[in-house]
Amino acid sequence: MSRMSHLLQRIPVVGALAYQERLRPLPSSFPVTLELEPGNRYFRQAIAVLANNEKVGYVAPEVARRYAEPLAARAGSQPVTCPARRSVPSDRETSGVELFLDFSAIDLVPSP
Repeated sequence: MSRMSHLLQRIPVVGALAYQERLRPLPSSFPVTLELEPGNRYFRQAIAVLANNEKVGYVAPEVARRYAEPLAARAGSQPVTCPARRSVPSDRETSGVELFLDFSAIDLVPSP
């Protein structure tokens, strides 16, 4: 597996701590939908992460900056989904990240 492929399989979800009640009943791996939030007052390129049609966090801003435009270009087509998995305890202890996404199978080319 290339380094880039590995990085695309560990896209951090931020803010998941605020959505613990929604995350708790989910299995260790599950599909999520990515949804732009252009009206987000804190980050114009915000990409919400939804599981079972409920927000469970946001794609980390440093990644969202690169994927917001390609995601917007797909507006009106099929929703963009990807696999998600819960982090391991060591991830939570060192970074506070509760959830990782796997972008390796998404048909989106990130902006430079």
